[in-house]
Amino acid sequence: MLYGLPRGPDHAMTTAVNTRSALVLPVALLLLGTFGFAALWVLLSVSTHQQHSWMAVVGALDIAWMLRLGRWPRGALRIVIGLAATALIVLLANWWIIATHLSGSLGLSPWDAAVRLGWNHAWTLTQLANGTPDIAWVMTALVAAALASR
Repeated sequence: MLYGLPRGPDHAMTTAVNTRSALVLPVALLLLGTFGFAALWVLLSVSTHQQHSWMAVVGALDIAWMLRLGRWPRGALRIVIGLAATALIVLLANWWIIATHLSGSLGLSPWDAAVRLGWNHAWTLTQLANGTPDIAWVMTALVAAALASR
């Protein structure tokens, strides 16, 4: 009852719609930030023929910004989501960089190469392409994601 007036039968349905629509924007921002930033990283790496692992740190900060824009509640859940999204950016970017480089030599489109790329082959090529500085950038990105997502 609101001000002594009973709520109508539409109240439950309105609340469910509001709850659903309140989740759409934060999740959309998170997905846009994750996949969009991974695509940006891939474009930079493919155009310059370098790994650019420092982009992981920028991606972590971008994800933290998207979480704040989406008004995700502060706390452990937001930190875990920030860490997971940052790790996904690193995984997606490396996967697509590898697939793009392989596609040219195999005569496939980048999509076909990405779909056919196996985990073992991707892991081997990732180890060959990433050295100690690259690993340090990724670790720094995970720390930055945890701190910035708080």
